[in-house]
Amino acid sequence: MDTSRKIKIFDTTLRDGQQCPGAGMSFAENIRYAELSCEVGVDVLEAGFPSASKLDFEIVATIARDISPRDNAPIIAGLCQLREEQVIKTIESLLPAVPQKKARLHTYVPVSPDLLKASLGSKAGDKKGIVRDLFNFVKMAVAEGLEVEFSPEGYSRQGDNFSFTTDLIRAAVEAGAGVINCPDTIGGGCRFEGEDYFVNRMKQHAAIIDKEFPGNNVTWSTHCHNDFGLALDNSLEAVFYGPARQIEGCFGGVGERAGNVALEQCVMVIAHFSRCLNAEEPLFTGVKSSAMYRILQFISANMLPTQPHSPIGGDNAMRHSSGGHTNAILKNPRVYQPFDPAEVGREIVMVFGPLSGGNHAKSIIEKNGYRCTDVEKAELAQFIKTYYAERRKGITDKELMKAYFDYRKPIDISSVDYAKSANRSEVTLTGRFFDQAGEIHGSNEGRDSALVALKKMIDEKFPGLALTSHKSRSVGESVHALSLSTIEVEHQGVVFRGTGEDSDIELSAIRALIDATNRAYVDSKFKTKTRVQDVL
Repeated sequence: MDTSRKIKIFDTTLRDGQQCPGAGMSFAENIRYAELSCEVGVDVLEAGFPSASKLDFEIVATIARDISPRDNAPIIAGLCQLREEQVIKTIESLLPAVPQKKARLHTYVPVSPDLLKASLGSKAGDKKGIVRDLFNFVKMAVAEGLEVEFSPEGYSRQGDNFSFTTDLIRAAVEAGAGVINCPDTIGGGCRFEGEDYFVNRMKQHAAIIDKEFPGNNVTWSTHCHNDFGLALDNSLEAVFYGPARQIEGCFGGVGERAGNVALEQCVMVIAHFSRCLNAEEPLFTGVKSSAMYRILQFISANMLPTQPHSPIGGDNAMRHSSGGHTNAILKNPRVYQPFDPAEVGREIVMVFGPLSGGNHAKSIIEKNGYRCTDVEKAELAQFIKTYYAERRKGITDKELMKAYFDYRKPIDISSVDYAKSANRSEVTLTGRFFDQAGEIHGSNEGRDSALVALKKMIDEKFPGLALTSHKSRSVGESVHALSLSTIEVEHQGVVFRGTGEDSDIELSAIRALIDATNRAYVDSKFKTKTRVQDVL
């Protein structure tokens, strides 16, 4: 494969991502993220800003020391301003990665006129001095065995500073910098700008460097923010139509303000659409896309929660509930998905909701190992919707199965009463009791409780049920305390637990036995021999 067509992925989640308010992680979480980046296969991991604090230095130094020796380790980068003390500190943090040739110093100088003045103050007027310092500091890092990347900060708004920017890039390349990154620092770039569009400026600068440094191995890079929602479009413009062979961004699109370009989106668009531009030699990345979801989950748990509708990584990206959609997906999983979810380590999830149909309910029920016929699937689906009438946002599979058991239960009573005398106990149920309806009476001769009378009634309809455990406890401390009973029954070697609550301890036990019996009956009569997921 032509390596010149490879787009390198520069992951700045640990640096730019953590500059986002609320996204900072602990030392251990930073190291864990670095380990995950190895599994994903990014080319460069910007581990932080070593001169920012002792902790930041320790994070970068630890990653450089512990991660860089791995076979699948990315290049470890550290960011610094163009100040001698910061350059020295950054070099020091990255030295453990030098023997593996996996250390990169990343430095920057503002070139946007407004940003130049705001950042450098009185020094902004000494452009020759800035160029000279850049040349000297790049040479210092290269002499220590580090790669160097230079970023003209605010490149997309360089305005009248094109010549100054050219001088900086020229000095960096002459001193040994191998990567020139052209960032849309404030996320304001747009291809409608014409010649002023930063990708067009990149083309001009790349042509100048190619002319002045024939045969150079400079990698052009882009770093886009998403303030107008254009970070993905701008990044792809830079690689599809510009000279860029490296994209900088963050997984999950985290980062300052509206965030950086989401790397998972870049990876997938390149994988699926670069052939449209060049079928014989498409662009590609080295990222293992099937491992991306794991790192996205880590970011959502430890940095910033991922929006459910976020492309690739959002919970809803592969989740469906519409009846028409789910019915089609059951026949062909790809009909409503632009790519196979397995490509990014995910699978299609169907959430049962108000718009779901019988086929959807049937698929969930069968997946959980229970029977649902074509004849009854529509009625069952409607029962479930009625059962959760107020749950307009959907229900979980576990909740659906709870409704399924309620639909199937053989004992459905509206009231229960009992009576006891010295040598007799009686139970009266109102509702449905297996194949009986209305008021159903049962009794038992002897000094046993009304629970025994109910058990006797159940045995006639559903033999083989053994009561193995009965516990009751008080819930509350006042005279209005309730009794909570738990009863376990065994049927064909399987134990089922039922619960019941009432102010009367005897009634709470009766309700618990009914609950346990219903569970055992549904499992016995409607469970299939093998669950669907066990045979797929």
